[in-house]
Amino acid sequence: MSDYILEMNHITKAFSGVKALDDVNLKVKRGEIHALCGENGAGKSTLMNVLSGVYPHGTYDGDVVYNGETCVFHNLRDSESKGIVIIHQELALSPLLSVAENVFLGNEQLKCKGVIDWTKTRQRATEMLAKVGLEHEDVNAPVNSLGVGKQQLIEIAKAMAKKVELLILDEPTASLNDEESKNLLDIMLELKAQGITCIIISHKLNEIEYVSDAVTIIRDGKTIETIYKGVDEFTEDRVIKGMVGRELTNRYPAREGVEIGDTIFEVKNWNVYHPDDPTRQMLKDINIKVRAGEVVGLAGLMGAGRTELAMSIFGHSYGQNISGQVFMHGKEVKMNTVKDAIANKLAYVSEDRKGNGLILIGDIKENMVLAARPEFFSNKGIINGNEEILAAQEYKEKINVKATSIEQVVGSLSGGNQQKVVLAKWMLTQPDVLILDEPTRGIDVGAKYEIYCVINELAKAGKAVIVISSEMPEIIGTCDRTYVINEGEIAGELNIDEITQEGIMQCIMAHNRKEEVICEAN
Repeated sequence: MSDYILEMNHITKAFSGVKALDDVNLKVKRGEIHALCGENGAGKSTLMNVLSGVYPHGTYDGDVVYNGETCVFHNLRDSESKGIVIIHQELALSPLLSVAENVFLGNEQLKCKGVIDWTKTRQRATEMLAKVGLEHEDVNAPVNSLGVGKQQLIEIAKAMAKKVELLILDEPTASLNDEESKNLLDIMLELKAQGITCIIISHKLNEIEYVSDAVTIIRDGKTIETIYKGVDEFTEDRVIKGMVGRELTNRYPAREGVEIGDTIFEVKNWNVYHPDDPTRQMLKDINIKVRAGEVVGLAGLMGAGRTELAMSIFGHSYGQNISGQVFMHGKEVKMNTVKDAIANKLAYVSEDRKGNGLILIGDIKENMVLAARPEFFSNKGIINGNEEILAAQEYKEKINVKATSIEQVVGSLSGGNQQKVVLAKWMLTQPDVLILDEPTRGIDVGAKYEIYCVINELAKAGKAVIVISSEMPEIIGTCDRTYVINEGEIAGELNIDEITQEGIMQCIMAHNRKEEVICEAN
């Protein structure tokens, strides 16, 4: 049997005459973890959709050779019948069904006459969960009661139940914290030990370096090269050079010529309770301030309350029984609705660009001008379409949105370019304060660099910028000052020369010790 479980030869795929893949070749050895790297829009997910039958045979040119056999896949079922399973970045779980039901969704355990054998379903679900480290999980619990990290593992258990030989994971750690990501990567190494071959698409190059045996780099729809651990130079810098076509010596551009001015934005004694439980306090006595030209970070572990803080400030989009004061330019303002927040020059770029940031079936222009339309592109209810076109075109070029035109549907763009459209949408409202919630989640290093440049330009223009990020190097590389949030409270404040990973974690640990002392006293 060949050393290669998979060979994709001369794959070419076009959309509306534009080549997404141009003569791409990929070889994956049996039993290895093989990474696919490239900038957003390079063609990585498109290639995997060809392999898995999402793009059926006949819609592309080239051959897919699996286990030595040239395969013709017309849909996902065809590829899954051969042992190829893909897990997309957006999880394909049914939130209201139980864990067991999700593990065997589309692969039901049947008795005679098509009746589901629930005893076997629960028993086998428990067996599958044990393989991904969830042996103590309740298989009868609804899947939406679990965190994103566990849901990702349930997707892998679901794949294991289909007798997977080749597992494809598209950005599996994009929504996970560091601990959950490490756990998932270790599960992949365990699967490798069991003889399962994995292909991983990821923009987190440190994870690629940790888990992968080989990396194939794709740029602009073409295969650049494949490098092997233990044979070639196998470093983050080496992969970045292949991805962007040049050395990227500084991943965080220097912010020069920026003068930090007076306080623009201040929040005092901010308290928020859970939207479904008025007795559960989510944020307690939060006090923060941001000055003109300053980039301030909100650091902390997932679930610490950073997003809840941003959303509750932005028009009370989260929580109930909200109390406290918000000041803009020293004057107290009320932001009881999103419309109020926009009118007071506050903008919020959501962490969920597809769910809350964009209308995916709309075009670039429509998405860019949507928030700014009432104030800037209409007069007495009459929309000025020409001004919208000019503004959208200007921002497409200004922040380098890679698209055929401003009429291209946003859902067809890569993640990085979708993120740029969301940024443009809020920049067009001409805000004084811009809150960026996980602004570079799921995008490549090149697109990240461009977004960091946009942040610098906003600061240079005298805006106040707040960056929420789970990636500590991003907080360190972009922020002038950082508030550390833990358990819904401010655990510490760090100046630019104090912002380190150790400093952030020390704030969190010190706050946890304080909480323990209080609990013991009670």
